[in-house]
Amino acid sequence: MSLNSKLFSSLFSDEFGQDSSNIESKVDNHDFDLSNPFESSINEGVSKLDPLLKDTTSEIGQPEALRRLSYIQYIEKNNSKGWTEKNLKPLLTRAENLLDGPLPSWRTIVSWRKIYNDSGCDLSSLIPRHNLKGNRNGKNTSGDSFYWQAVNKKYLSRERPTVASTYKYYKDLITIENRNIVEGKIEAISKRAFYSRIQKLNPYDVMVARYGKQRADREFRVVGAHVRPTRILERVEIDHTPLDLILLDDKLLIPIGRPYLTALIDSFSGCVVGFYIGYKEPGYDSVRKALLNAMLSKDHIKDLYPSIKKEWPCEGKIETLVVDNGAEFWSASLEYACKSIVIDIQYNPVAKPWLKPMVERFFGSLSQKLIVSMPGKTFSGIDKLDGYDPQKDAVMRFSVFMEVFHKWIIDVYNFEPNSSETNIPVLSWQIGMRDFPPVFYMNENIERLVLDLGLAVDRNVRKDGITYKGLRYNSKELVEFRKQNPPGKNKKLKVDIKINPSDLEYIYVLGRDGSCVKVPCVEDEEYVKGLTLFQHETYRRFCRNFIRSQVDSESLAEARMEIESRIEQEVENISKLGRRKLRLLRGAKAVARHRGIGSDTVSNKSIANQELNSTRLPPPLKSPESTDPHSKILEDWDDLADDLDAY
Repeated sequence: MSLNSKLFSSLFSDEFGQDSSNIESKVDNHDFDLSNPFESSINEGVSKLDPLLKDTTSEIGQPEALRRLSYIQYIEKNNSKGWTEKNLKPLLTRAENLLDGPLPSWRTIVSWRKIYNDSGCDLSSLIPRHNLKGNRNGKNTSGDSFYWQAVNKKYLSRERPTVASTYKYYKDLITIENRNIVEGKIEAISKRAFYSRIQKLNPYDVMVARYGKQRADREFRVVGAHVRPTRILERVEIDHTPLDLILLDDKLLIPIGRPYLTALIDSFSGCVVGFYIGYKEPGYDSVRKALLNAMLSKDHIKDLYPSIKKEWPCEGKIETLVVDNGAEFWSASLEYACKSIVIDIQYNPVAKPWLKPMVERFFGSLSQKLIVSMPGKTFSGIDKLDGYDPQKDAVMRFSVFMEVFHKWIIDVYNFEPNSSETNIPVLSWQIGMRDFPPVFYMNENIERLVLDLGLAVDRNVRKDGITYKGLRYNSKELVEFRKQNPPGKNKKLKVDIKINPSDLEYIYVLGRDGSCVKVPCVEDEEYVKGLTLFQHETYRRFCRNFIRSQVDSESLAEARMEIESRIEQEVENISKLGRRKLRLLRGAKAVARHRGIGSDTVSNKSIANQELNSTRLPPPLKSPESTDPHSKILEDWDDLADDLDAY
């Protein structure tokens, strides 16, 4: 029943002697005479509404005014006595079933009637004015400058103080100012009013001042949507995260910390197509292993873990790899590898995570659905531990977790519908396989894929081969390669090589024509067999640290200082001989050779301790000016001795 129908029914049912339902139907069907004085007064009252109030209260104000008027008119029609509590309460009880809205008290009806009559029966006087309640001007405007000084200097700062400390600073400013005022001291606003003003500040400006523009733009950004792919492996997202779980070493059974997960998610189906879990910091090697796991067949997984019931069909060539701006994704090795296997790299813009939502959502599901109940789970903050020690409570070995993780990915996550029940990842994968199957890697293409995803470095090719990380690689094929490729401008032959970080037994030298030469390591075969790059670098670091620990630095420094001192003493002794005596030493090297001076003939007393002026030269040498024929022979001695072959 509409408001007007109830109104007319209550007012005129007795007067016209008709059933109220008939009147209601006439009103609802617009059969009632709108020239009725009461209806005209309502229309006239509505027309007199203030335009601003009509705009702002059209949804609530006008119906409420009509409802109040209906109560006033009903009481006036049926009340033949005064407007007292005794007379009004029975009438209001009867009106409760006839009129809309909550039943007002008799005092409220009296106040409505007074307002209505005082306004000259203006209907707009009955419109609620809740928006005009309260003190609009505020109690204190003299201290506004101190308010803004406190807000701008304290609250809107990068130190981000609390509102309470800002209010205290504001009061201190007024206290200091009032010391110089005799009359009309400034009155500080209340703490509640101060908080209210702070809450009315522009949220964006507050965020810029307290957290910076980048944080503010991210908080108030427009969240867009990523482009929906049309086939499987058209767009694959990749990212890293440390797992919130501490695992145990399989042999030592001691906590080895939180591993890192590198995961790849297909945007079309939502399937996990590959991953890598390890304890090395995220880098290109993690990306390489995850890509190999994603693009190659996974038929061997069920042989490793017989408890897995379902298939993991995800494999094939990735068309576009969506990455963030981590250093490992900007590496030359990844760019070189993607060019080789024709994968496009799409770098996700900063502060736009909705363009890479699949992998972020997967990390959340992993933490909330699998790791949440595992012993050894870690928490984001110390305050959340509350007596829980992850390392003490860690009981899961790394190998067991790998089995559990594989089973959760294959048997649960890929077969579980999303929260909105609009997609099952493996079902979407099967549909994509039927419509647009990807390119698969088979036989020799697998070896080529492993090679293309290797670590790319450049090295010089020398006579003894190529040296990488202290290991030397050489072969007959590499010698032929040197013969056929001329060196560069600096007379060095620099080549690109590919390293398999999981096996340093071989390297691959890439030719300018696209050829590839497999070169073995010529070091200890037992050492390099199955040697990984990380293991080798660890061994080298250990050896360096061991050698350094065996060095007696003090003894070495003392010996070097004694050598320097002895050299300086010898220089000083030679300088004392003068130019004339230095001429006597011409041919002394030849004399020393003649006398057979060597390490096996040196006496216990070092020759270095002998004075040069006491050196016994063979007679008949007297002076450089001597005409003795022996002098000429001695001068030519050096030339004669140099022609002799060493033995």
